[in-house]
Amino acid sequence: MSEKSEPEPQRSIELEVEVAGTPEEVWRAIATGPGISSWYVPHEVDEREGGAAVASFGDAPEMQVPGRVAAWEPPRRIVFDGGEGAGGLAFEWLVEARDGGSCVVRLVNSGFGTGADWDDQYDGLAEGWPLFLCNLALHCRHFAGRTAVSMLPTAGSPLPQTEAWPRLSAALGMPPATRAGDRVELSAGDGLGLAGSVAEVGPGWVALVLDDPAPGTALVAAERAGPGCQISVWSYLYGGGAGAIVARDKPRWQAWLYAFGT
Repeated sequence: MSEKSEPEPQRSIELEVEVAGTPEEVWRAIATGPGISSWYVPHEVDEREGGAAVASFGDAPEMQVPGRVAAWEPPRRIVFDGGEGAGGLAFEWLVEARDGGSCVVRLVNSGFGTGADWDDQYDGLAEGWPLFLCNLALHCRHFAGRTAVSMLPTAGSPLPQTEAWPRLSAALGMPPATRAGDRVELSAGDGLGLAGSVAEVGPGWVALVLDDPAPGTALVAAERAGPGCQISVWSYLYGGGAGAIVARDKPRWQAWLYAFGT
């Protein structure tokens, strides 16, 4: 009699971050299209259980990722997945109030399969989510209730992260010993740049609270991707002029990153 094989262990990414605001305020940031778009990637969300959700990771049609609101329990719990019977990844967000006007937001990202492609996706999300949770906290602290216009240029680089990040930092004029609280003025030349205070520094990334070219937040990063990495200069801008700034600067940042990555 053959022995039964053991089931594959289920993998998940579980992270949490403390953010400013009431559960209702935090719920808007994690469960509505304008809220999610202000710290992650552009989203459209039909705000009900079973409603459609679309995440936009770029301009091309294949970068529009459809999903579903699998659970809707305001202001405490929301789950996004790929839809009934679709399988794949699920994202559960939990909100717990704390004393002093803050909440703990917990993310459980599950549904990973087995194999090299899934391993790469797991590693990429495990590395990427801390950046966006940091940005969520910055949004809730500095821009609660407001909606950002995002600018998310990204390019590949054949360099490993350990080489790409110091080169990217130096090319933008970021001091090598940059720490939280420092003011930095990053420049890609020809008037293209970002300026503000450093909120957090991680391995291969820095988060900023911007005052130029508009109030907002930014994430500058070199993230591992196979033998190379992905380099990014993301920004989330607020105010009446944000849309015009993004329309002007997004193609310039994208061109600069492509040139840097080659």
